Amino acid sequence: MIGRLNHVAIAVPNLAAAMAVYRDGLGATVSDPVPLTEHGVTVVFVELPNSKVELMEPLGDASPIASFLERNPGGGVHHICFEVSDIRAAVATLQAAGARAIGGGEPRTGAHGKPVVFLHPKDFLGTLIELEEA
Repeated sequence: MIGRLNHVAIAVPNLAAAMAVYRDGLGATVSDPVPLTEHGVTVVFVELPNSKVELMEPLGDASPIASFLERNPGGGVHHICFEVSDIRAAVATLQAAGARAIGGGEPRTGAHGKPVVFLHPKDFLGTLIELEEA
């Protein structure tokens, strides 16, 4: 069902500083920041030959990333994203098997402008999973 790894997302308290670590320290290509008000974050993508790293900073105190950073003040891995060819079919299959989709499983538009759904970490070994239709 799942396809390739699209990205690993890291929540950070300071996006500019995190961008510098990847760009200046590791020599990576880093995209421009993009605010995603629907998701409460500003993101950048670190381009890799076979995948991406998403760096996320909260957009205000109500952001779900803000509460994550309260528990992890230095930042940390927030979720992993896998591509699927048909997001509604993938969610239906997973829900039929007992997995919980956050927000009821209704796709929202993600950072790449494509439909995404998040799956509850308690159903996936403590890891928040994002599915993105490719």
